[in-house]
Amino acid sequence: MKPELRVLVVEDEASTRQEMASLLADMPEVAEVHAADNGAAAVRLLGTTAIDAAFLDILMPGLNGMDVARVLSVLSEPPSIVFVTASETHAVEAFGIGAVDYLLKPIRPERLAEAVGRIAQLRRPAGAAPPAEDLHVVQIDTGRRTVFVKRDDVQFVEAQGDYVRLHTSDGTHLIRLSLSYLEEVWESAGFVRVHRGFLVAIPWVRDLRVTSSSGLVAGTPAGDVPVSRRHGRHLRAQLLEAARRDQLGRSANAQGAAVSRSRDGEHDQPHRQEP
Repeated sequence: MKPELRVLVVEDEASTRQEMASLLADMPEVAEVHAADNGAAAVRLLGTTAIDAAFLDILMPGLNGMDVARVLSVLSEPPSIVFVTASETHAVEAFGIGAVDYLLKPIRPERLAEAVGRIAQLRRPAGAAPPAEDLHVVQIDTGRRTVFVKRDDVQFVEAQGDYVRLHTSDGTHLIRLSLSYLEEVWESAGFVRVHRGFLVAIPWVRDLRVTSSSGLVAGTPAGDVPVSRRHGRHLRAQLLEAARRDQLGRSANAQGAAVSRSRDGEHDQPHRQEP
């Protein structure tokens, strides 16, 4: 991987600043690392140096991390922003500003690497193919614990604002990624768009049904997924092709995908049909 990212670390604690700068410099995506010990110094540096990403401490004397982020947001080509803090209390405000990630101190190298990888993906030129190994396992860090979700265990994906919710047989997991990004990197694993707010994993689809309340839905063990009219024909073709290749029936209870129609509405209520 060719190093491309120019990053800025803004942190008033010298030891933390040096540690982050050292970790970032060792990452294959990073070409340059700049550092500033306060918000005012960071703003001055931005006048002479172009950066792709800024890692900002929130609680600093003078201009704090939020102030610096607001300055960055009005640039003609704003960098990606990652907040680094010891508290969870500013997370809502941080994501409201448009932060890519929110890291809690003490910084774990794997979380820092995840944030850098996300930035690299977001800044990839349009049309560039993502690495084949992208997101085979999704790491979800809640601050108190880390959950690892295998891509092949995800049955469908639901967009929720700036986040997506991954639905598995064991429950759901919320992560800050875009539905369009997952559609791109998981296409090769059989994930297809079936609705403006949903992806479904073809191997997990048990059937298609038409319900009286929600129209066409794709049934999976984790629940029903709405299928819009514009995506219905394509999904049927995908299911037929998967059946021919014997790629259906990932569920132990599924004996293939039966494409059927039913109007009894006896299954769990899906989300409302897209017009």
